[in-house]
Formats: sequence, C-alpha cells, structure tokens
Amino acid sequence: MPHERSRAVIQAREFLIEISRNATLPSKIRSDAKFLLRHYPSADQVLLAGRIEEASLDSGRGLAPVLGPIFSSSTTESP
Repeated sequence: MPHERSRAVIQAREFLIEISRNATLPSKIRSDAKFLLRHYPSADQVLLAGRIEEASLDSGRGLAPVLGPIFSSSTTESP
C-alpha cells in the first residue's frame, strides 16, 4: 500500500542515519550509510511525492493512473 511504502522509506532513512552516527559500528558501515543517505529522499520529499501522485490521480493526468500510486501523503492508512 502507498502509505506503508511511504512509512517504510521514511523509516529506512532514519535507520541509515542511526547507522551513520553509531560509533560502535565499523567505519566502512558508517560511511556506506552516509553514502546512501546522499541520495535518499527526506520525509518531506516522500510525502510531497505522495501529494503529487494523489493530485495526479484526482486529475487523471500523469503516470499515477496507469501505474497506481507509489507513495502517499500520509504514513497511516487513509479512512
């Protein structure tokens, strides 16, 4: 579900941040986490992507109607 995917991506970023700051881990692991974070979307970017996709679905434009929404503007299930 899009809201679950949004939540998972946001939580994965938080996990990478934790790894990158954990001095008890080997430096290679920390540097790999930092490298991945350089290209990882922030929570705001994920939620914005969800809003854009939802607007695209509402208007019938863009790829969202064909592919279905990837992200959601929320990390909880919509009513």
